[in-house]
Amino acid sequence: MFERFRVIPAIDLKDGQVVRLRQGEMAHSTVYHADPANTAENFEKEGAELIHVVDLDGAIAGAPRNIDAIGKIRRATNCRIDVSGGVRTIESVRQVAAIGADFISMGSAAFMNPDLIGRACNEFPGRVFGSVDVRDGRLAIKGWVETSELTIAQAIECFQQAGAAALIVTDISRDGTQNGADVSLFSELGRSSRTPVIASGGVGGLDDIRALKSLFCQGIAGVIVGRALYERRFTLGEALSAADEA
Repeated sequence: MFERFRVIPAIDLKDGQVVRLRQGEMAHSTVYHADPANTAENFEKEGAELIHVVDLDGAIAGAPRNIDAIGKIRRATNCRIDVSGGVRTIESVRQVAAIGADFISMGSAAFMNPDLIGRACNEFPGRVFGSVDVRDGRLAIKGWVETSELTIAQAIECFQQAGAAALIVTDISRDGTQNGADVSLFSELGRSSRTPVIASGGVGGLDDIRALKSLFCQGIAGVIVGRALYERRFTLGEALSAADEA
C-alpha cells in the first residue's frame, strides 16, 4: 500500500454531511457538501486511490453513527476507504469492515483497552491503522475532547507491537487551519517509528505536499488533506502532481 507516497483526501461526516472542523472543535464545523457519496466520486475522478472517512459523531458517541453515509461512499467508489471514528469494540470493527471499509482506524480504544487493538490486527491483518492525535505534545483521545496520560512515543509503540499497518498522526493544533504542516514534527515521528506514518493537519498549499513527500524515505508514507481541497487552495490533481514532482 505504501510503496509510494500517497495523497489522501478526507471526508469528515457529521449528521450525514461532509464537514470540516477547526482544531478538532465540533462547534467550529463548516458544512461543505450534503452528499458524501458524490464527494467521494469526485475525488476518485481526480485520481484518489484511498479516501480517509471520519465519523465525527461516532468519535464523540464512542460507536459508529454515520454507517449509512459510509455505505453510500463505499457503493459509489472503487477506490479504497479508511474509516475512523468511534471504533472502540471488536463488534464495531467488524461492523465497519462489513460495510466495505478496506482499512479501519483505531485510536482511543487502543489506550482504553490495549488487548482490543491486537485482536483487531489479528482478525484483520494489514487492515488496521492506528490513530495518534497530538495536541501541544500530548495525546488526545475520545474525539479529541480528553487527554491521555500516555506519551506519544508510548502510543506509537502500542500500535507497533499490535501490528498496525500504518499510523495516522494528526497535529490537532493545526488541523483545519491551513497554516502549514509541522514538517519537523512529522520528520521526528517518521524517523522514530517502525511503522509507516501518514501525516495530517495544517496542509494549506502545495509546498506542504512537497515538503512531506521529501520525508518519504524517513517514514512519512502519505498525507491527509481536507479543508484545503474543499476551499480550493488546490485541487487533488494538483496535489498528486506536486507529490510526483517532489
